[in-house]
Amino acid sequence: MAPATSPSPSAPDAAAPVARRWDMKAFESLIATRDFAAPWMDLNDKVIMVTGGTGSFGHAFVETVARRYKPRKLIVFSRDELKQYEMAQRFPQDRYPFMRYFIGDVRNRDRLELAMRGVDFVIHAAAMKQVPTAEYNPFECIHTNVLGAENVVTAAIRQNVKRVVALSTDKAANPINLYGASKLASDKIFVAGNNLAGADGPRYCVVRYGNVAGSRGSVLPFFLKLIEDGTDSLPITDQRMTRFWITLQQGVDFVLSSLALMRGGEIFVPKIPSMRITELASLVAPDLPQRVVGIRPGEKLHEIMVPADDGRMTLELDDRYVITPAFNGWSREPYLANGAHMVEPGFAYASDTNPERLDARALQELLARSFG
Repeated sequence: MAPATSPSPSAPDAAAPVARRWDMKAFESLIATRDFAAPWMDLNDKVIMVTGGTGSFGHAFVETVARRYKPRKLIVFSRDELKQYEMAQRFPQDRYPFMRYFIGDVRNRDRLELAMRGVDFVIHAAAMKQVPTAEYNPFECIHTNVLGAENVVTAAIRQNVKRVVALSTDKAANPINLYGASKLASDKIFVAGNNLAGADGPRYCVVRYGNVAGSRGSVLPFFLKLIEDGTDSLPITDQRMTRFWITLQQGVDFVLSSLALMRGGEIFVPKIPSMRITELASLVAPDLPQRVVGIRPGEKLHEIMVPADDGRMTLELDDRYVITPAFNGWSREPYLANGAHMVEPGFAYASDTNPERLDARALQELLARSFG
């Protein structure tokens, strides 16, 4: 068990706020053990739409596509006009003539169908993501995450979209809160969408990954904000708690490579490292004590991305796991021919048993780089 406090090999200067000396790039470099760059998906002269496109993922996705490709159109679909206006300042159409900004809500199927006209690929990132908000507003959560998923599937069929990738979460595996349960339902809808679409319709897949370093709502910016505000301690829910970690750029590349790799019906899970929350807190603020506040309702001690019951259907590749669908006629042979193999009996992929843990030496090296 990690100690409540950890000494710093090089403590920060007392006059400088800890948060401003934190090296996010160094942390991302530490957790980015893979780049998920292959296989490469050619998006040149294609029409791509990203729902929830004004969020953290949407910004990173648009920046990546704009830097690497020359799409015919890149459509940002979201319901917040202010965020779209702000995004248009960053990606103006005079510099990025392929950019399109489309106000709409995934709850509105007709609006989705209008937005998807002529679209080749859809990345579905829109969701209600905050666990406490979903618990307090269950109907809203279901309308966005579950019925919205159904709307995306149906609209894609009606507009002859080629491929759809839906973003999921580790909380969808063995869910214990409404957010996780709604995303599990969403995952099931997208997997089943391949049956609804028929042989010539869109292909759907799901990507599932853990905490994104620096994204809104993750524990890391929460810690940094507390430090910047002058907190005298960091709140820890449980000293045993572990979490998976992935960078935003890794998440984007994982989506793009899964878009290229998919055959329809898969749930793709990246191989990423995990670490204790106490170790993260000590890394961010080695001079601050930690106080245990207890696990919040709907929160897990450890996260799981491939439950044991799904292990029977799971293939392993060099950089990811693939939970395959139980469709009649769905063949694993193309994956097996490319080097995949079935996981061992009883396999489960969880943050506490993950063989790729960020060890103490790596954390100390990052600590020295961040605060040295």
